[in-house]
Order: sequence, then C-alpha cells, then structure tokens
Amino acid sequence: METTIISYLAARPSRDLIVAARQQLTRTWWDDRRPDFKVYVSQLVLAEAQEGDADAAKRRADVLGGLPVLDIVPEVAELAAALVERVPLPSRAAADATHIALAAYHGMDFLITWNVAHIANAELRQRVEQVCRDLGYAPPMLCTPDELLGDTDVQT
Repeated sequence: METTIISYLAARPSRDLIVAARQQLTRTWWDDRRPDFKVYVSQLVLAEAQEGDADAAKRRADVLGGLPVLDIVPEVAELAAALVERVPLPSRAAADATHIALAAYHGMDFLITWNVAHIANAELRQRVEQVCRDLGYAPPMLCTPDELLGDTDVQT
C-alpha cells in the first residue's frame, strides 16, 4: 500500500468533491475489502507518513500501526533507478518509482495508490511492467481502491 491511501484514510473530510469521493472510496475499500488482502507498507510509506502537520502525521501513524513493513534493500534501489531512467519518470518521481520497485521486489500482487500521475497511470503501465520483467521481477498490478472494491455479490 502506498502513502496516498494512508493519507486519504487519516485526512479530515474534504470539501473538494474529487478528494471527498476518493476519501470515501478509500474508506469503503478499507472497511469492506481490506480483510480480503494481506496489506503491507514499506519503510518509505512510514517515512512519508511522518511528514507535514504533526496532528495529521499522528492520525496516519495510527492507521499504520501493526501493518507489516517491507524493507528497502539494494535491489529495490536498482529497480527504482531503472524505472526512472527507462519508463522514463521525472527525477521528482523517484519515491514513486521506489514504491513500485518495493512491490515488485517483494512479490506483491497489487500496489494500491491514488497516485495516478506516476504509479497507477494507464499510459505508463506497460513500460513499468516491461522494466520490472526485464530485471526479473513480476510487476504488481498498479491500481486505485475503487478497482479493488469488486462486486462481493458475484458468485464464482
């Protein structure tokens, strides 16, 4: 799970309609579907969640409490650098590339995020997946919470 999910969960309700909708979708996923997934965060998520307003950081820390943490190892940094170079991603998106690299290195099936600029971006997805595969990693599905809400009434 990437930091934007934690931020939307912990934020005060927004008056911006798009942000409010994302907050509600995130809360619905968290309450209804999260139990269906084994959720991990990373050292990077923990660090990003501590930034900014102290009260907001405390609310984010409360959400993060008890979630298992993925370590950043040298191979993650190598994959992230390859993503920045070969996708290409702007250098300011190095942390976004690290989120993707962490999920790929640790074999995560999904990377759930609201970052649609550099992570869950349909125009970049194929290149991100190819870089991961070229370096020997199965790419995670890069998605937003609404994509993982599913239809829980569907019989399989």
